[in-house]
Amino acid sequence: MRNVPRYLSLVTFAFDTIPPKYHSKYPFVADRSYVFFGEIPNMPGHCVVADHKTGQLHSGYHTESFVEIASDDT
Repeated sequence: MRNVPRYLSLVTFAFDTIPPKYHSKYPFVADRSYVFFGEIPNMPGHCVVADHKTGQLHSGYHTESFVEIASDDT
């Protein structure tokens, strides 16, 4: 299991956590950054993120599908 990103950290969607045949079903873009707002308290294992470029919110996606971006890469 992956580490949970820190609150308000920049993350990227880890496409390697899902089978390639499902990649087109997700609204995320490879190599794009998202702001991690945290896990949804009454939906453990699911989180809220916002697209850093557009501000669009996404909720209910698996927390383990997001990886915090290293400080050196921001």
